[in-house]
Order: sequence, then C-alpha cells, then structure tokens
Amino acid sequence: MNAAPADQIRLLDVQALDVRLQQLAHKRRSLPEHAEIESLTKDLTQLRDLLVAAQTEESDCAREQTKAEQDVDQVRQRATRDQQRLDSGAVTSPKDLANLQHEITSLAKRQGDLEDVVLEVMERRESAQERVNELTERVASVQSKIDDASGRRDAAFEEIDREAAAVTKEREVVAAAVPADLLKLYDKLREQQGGIGAAKLYARTCQGCRQELAITELNEVRAAAPDTVVRCENCRRILVRTAESGL
Repeated sequence: MNAAPADQIRLLDVQALDVRLQQLAHKRRSLPEHAEIESLTKDLTQLRDLLVAAQTEESDCAREQTKAEQDVDQVRQRATRDQQRLDSGAVTSPKDLANLQHEITSLAKRQGDLEDVVLEVMERRESAQERVNELTERVASVQSKIDDASGRRDAAFEEIDREAAAVTKEREVVAAAVPADLLKLYDKLREQQGGIGAAKLYARTCQGCRQELAITELNEVRAAAPDTVVRCENCRRILVRTAESGL
C-alpha cells in the first residue's frame, strides 16, 4: 500500500486522538465514585433489610400488645361484674359467696399476670421502635451519601463526555483527510492490536511494541520509498517514519 508521507504522519494524529478517546473511556469507567456508590449501595441494602425486620418486629409487638390489653380489659370487666354482684347482696348462699369471692381473687391474680405481660410487650415494642428510628436515620444518611456520590459521578460524566465529544469531532475532521484505504487498514489493525494501529518509528524503535528494529528490517525500511506504507515485523502495526526515526 502506498500513501503520501504527510498522510502517514496525519495517521499519527488520528492515533493520538483515538488514544485520548480510550483514556477518556477508561477514566469514565474507573471513576472512584463507582466503587463508592457500589459499596454504599450494599450497605443501604443491608440496612433496609434490617429496617424491614425491625418494622416487622414493632408491628408484631403492637398486635401482641393490643391482644394483651384486650385480655386485661376482659378480665377487669368480669371482675367488676363479680364485685358488683357481691356488693349488691343478691348472692346469699354461703357456698355461692365463697365461690364468687374465690373467683374475684383469681381474676385479680389473672389481671396482674396479664398486666405484667402488657408491660413486657410494651418494653419490647419500645425497643423495636427505637431500633426502627435508628435504622431509619442510618438509611437516610447512607442514601444521602449515595446521592452525593452520584452527583459527583454525573458531574464527572458530563465533563468527560463533553471532552470526548470534542475529541470525536476533531478525529472525524482529521480522519477525513486520510486516504480511505489507509484509514481502513489502520482501523482494522487498531481493533486487532488493542487500540494502537499506527506507531511512530522513533530512534529505530517501534513505539507500538517498543522493540528496536533488527538491522535487516531497518535496512528494508531505509530502502522503502517515502510513500510506501511499512509495517513493523514484530507487531504488524503501521510504522510511520519521521525525521526522528534514526534512519
């Protein structure tokens, strides 16, 4: 393949722009905010699971407390009715009076036991509510940190994307001045060779693979016409000759 020396040198400009685009893409993928958001999101997921568990416990305690209070109320109402019967004098049989007094005593003990249950449930519910409040605050705090990191990431995205758009536009302009067949070969090699399709020959060394040319290869490059598109024998990239090639 043949191409004017100026076009081959212009290919290095295209390569430099492509390298910059690769760098910007890598920078976009490697922003520290990515790892920060990922770590915070894991923490948030765990905290939300704990919060749901605490809310469930609080809800269960609330139902248990309601049931226990209803039991206390039922016993209290029954004891009140029994006491009213006793005080009314309607019960005159000694046996019935003894049974009624025994029931009132039993109900009083039962009411005391149930009130202890209510207090125990209330303590557990209060503890669960405190846990819910604590976890709610922690969830809000972590979410705030995620929002902050996301904002910094998005701002960085905007800056990187703005530069990438400018470089892409410049690349289009420069590439348009390169012969189509040369550009096609370059793009093919760039895809095969990790993003580098053309490299400068500097001080007898290929800047693509960093290998110094063997004497036989160097002689072949020296003998090649200026418009001949030469390739590195080691990495097969397009080798662009300049005044610094050491020929």
